[in-house]
Amino acid sequence: MTTTILCVEDETDLRSDICEELVAAGYQVLEAADGREALDEIKRTRPDLVLCDITMPRMSGLDLLKHVRHDPSLGDLPFIFLTALADRRDVIAGKAAGVDDYLTKPIDFDLMLITIAARLDQLARVRGAASRDDGGSQVGEKYRSALLGANEALNRVAVGVFLIDAERKVLFRNRRAEELLEEADGITLSREGFLRGEKPQQTQALRDIIDTAVTRANARNRRATDAVALTRNSGRRSLFAVACPLDCEAVDAGGPVVGVFVTDPERRLSAAAEAVAHLYGLTPAETRVALALARGLRLDEIADEFGISRNTVSYTMKNLFRKTDTDRQADLISLFIASPVALENE
Repeated sequence: MTTTILCVEDETDLRSDICEELVAAGYQVLEAADGREALDEIKRTRPDLVLCDITMPRMSGLDLLKHVRHDPSLGDLPFIFLTALADRRDVIAGKAAGVDDYLTKPIDFDLMLITIAARLDQLARVRGAASRDDGGSQVGEKYRSALLGANEALNRVAVGVFLIDAERKVLFRNRRAEELLEEADGITLSREGFLRGEKPQQTQALRDIIDTAVTRANARNRRATDAVALTRNSGRRSLFAVACPLDCEAVDAGGPVVGVFVTDPERRLSAAAEAVAHLYGLTPAETRVALALARGLRLDEIADEFGISRNTVSYTMKNLFRKTDTDRQADLISLFIASPVALENE
């Protein structure tokens, strides 16, 4: 059965190019020039996935998404937004409304096809699990809800999560993993669905730890893990990738057999800072000083960087110790590098 994708884009030339790529990839394609046309098309044909611009006349993509998510019969319809890199507020609003994914303009068509395939595959697995569980009974619905909840939970994690099958291809990636791929700074995804580093030796090192994890999964050995540092052309600190085997039952079922967890040391500090600041009621100034300490700066360097006096830094430190119930700089820093969870959906 042919998969149907609805492309919603008010720029005629861009919509034509997108549809051409989708048709060449084997999809059946429907078109709409704005959200109102798209809503009528969705109700009439129930496509398998919606690829939608945000800023459009008559009805925006965000308003269309809200209509879709408020319709119980369309609750699991995969929805991917097309957005410009600068539209951060649109990204936040879309995630709050329940968008599944983002693609940035200008569109990378290889990434678009991989993203679409991954979302459709994920939906098929969720529906398959639900239908196998007591023929879609109340228990099956609870299981399906649990799977969707698990997906959202992974999207709250500040670590990039990639689930890999026995063929070494990516079956699933969480929101942070998507952001890492969009940055294309240290890790990318090939058109065939394989993870790659920026240089051949980095790609090989990444493949090696995945191969080792697949071998261990086949041997029903889930205890060991392997890691590799992925250098970045931007000059920022290297990404840290860890691969480990998953549930041995997936080896024979065609599901994910390896988890690859990718940490950005710089982003990790930011996510942890949000969590700690929220937990202990820190002010923005206190959070900035604590983050500077976590980056390894001395007190005089912090004073110079923020244009404040050394006495102000010392006073802020005292407040940090009091609020976080710590009395050593090392203990304070540990709070700001421990949290893997981003409290806000940014």
